[in-house]
Amino acid sequence: MIYTSIHLTAAEGVSLNTTYLIIFIGISILSYIVQAGLQSKFKKFSKIPIGLTGRDVAIKMLHDNGIYDVKVTCTPGTLTDHYNPTTKTVNLSQGVYNSASIAAAAVAAHECGHAVQHAKAYAPLKMRSALVPIVSFSSNIMMWVLLAGILTVEIFPQLLLAGIILFATTTIFSFITLPVEIDASRRALVWLQSAGITNASNHKYASSALRSAAYTYVVAAISSLATLLYYVMIYMNRRD
Repeated sequence: MIYTSIHLTAAEGVSLNTTYLIIFIGISILSYIVQAGLQSKFKKFSKIPIGLTGRDVAIKMLHDNGIYDVKVTCTPGTLTDHYNPTTKTVNLSQGVYNSASIAAAAVAAHECGHAVQHAKAYAPLKMRSALVPIVSFSSNIMMWVLLAGILTVEIFPQLLLAGIILFATTTIFSFITLPVEIDASRRALVWLQSAGITNASNHKYASSALRSAAYTYVVAAISSLATLLYYVMIYMNRRD
């Protein structure tokens, strides 16, 4: 986050920075609450046992959907679970891979939901995958471009505009991620119930855990949009 009023009047600069600071603090608090809630639910639901480990659930869901070319692996860390479409691997964290709990089942099924999306050529997933190299490039240079653009906005505003465009790619990526994650959870919950992995008494816990996980992506998208608008306001309020 970069604060400046180099291109605004003193009053405008203070007002803009103060507004963004308030929004940034609010989003940070919201993000903390969501993350804390997710970790709390995962810890709680990890104590509710079911008959299969996260690995077993993942393999079964893949096979039930006719997918046999995706491997299920164990990856270090906590809540580091992800699907890699390039290597066709469902990577489950240690606490999910070996755990026979409702939390592990929900997470494993969610990641397999991405594998199902990949197999069915789900359009938002294809769009997100296509953006990965662009976002990776943008993320490496955009803060330097934005900083240089802000410092030279009065004499070379095009540089700040370039930084805004780079940042916009990450914001677009964040919003494309939302339907991808929500759809993966929907697929997971439908399958968990139809396959008999969850039942009437514990399905609500799987739903709650995945809903909390989805909130983290919503907050990330809102945060990215707020930051993008901040830079846009700096650009629009520059002195011509």
